[in-house]
Amino acid sequence: MKQVIIATQNKGKAKDFEAIFKPHGYEVLTLADVAPDMDVEETGTTFEENAVLKAEAVAQRLGMMVIADDSGLEIDALNGEPGVYSARYAGLEKNDEANMQKALNGLKDVPDEERTARFCCSLAVAGPNMETKTFFGTCEGVILREKRGTNGFGYDPIFYVPSLGKTMAELSPEQKGEISHRGNALRELEQELSGLLG
Repeated sequence: MKQVIIATQNKGKAKDFEAIFKPHGYEVLTLADVAPDMDVEETGTTFEENAVLKAEAVAQRLGMMVIADDSGLEIDALNGEPGVYSARYAGLEKNDEANMQKALNGLKDVPDEERTARFCCSLAVAGPNMETKTFFGTCEGVILREKRGTNGFGYDPIFYVPSLGKTMAELSPEQKGEISHRGNALRELEQELSGLLG
């Protein structure tokens, strides 16, 4: 079976990719499987730059096609924060609870109609003898004043999707995949897949 590497240690992300690649006869492996010691420093100022950095560094080391994703939350009233610092917003130890609290504190005087935000996901595909390609997806929403729901991770419990009347954390994985930033970026990638795998 052909293999594709996803430059992540995150099992949840790997599942999203498996759904797309399995039908094409590809086995999905993560850094945990092939290079558990590898940690690429994300020095980019955009999601796209960070995704490209990760994909190209891992592809170069392994000599295989690699897909990397960088994603996060942009809150309009906070000038686009936390952005590329979403995972480390409240400190380097990547604490979801502390990150959410920092965002909520920053928005405490912001009226409901100005609490607009979006999740963004940039995917980069890199490999030997190929030009790196990127794909982008977003999901629009509103930041609530308190958490709702227990599914998902990160900022999902405070990210409300008006069209569904629920937070990301109240959706099933399947519902989330249909509307999420990563789902949308993956669908963009899927359209180009046969060309990339060709």
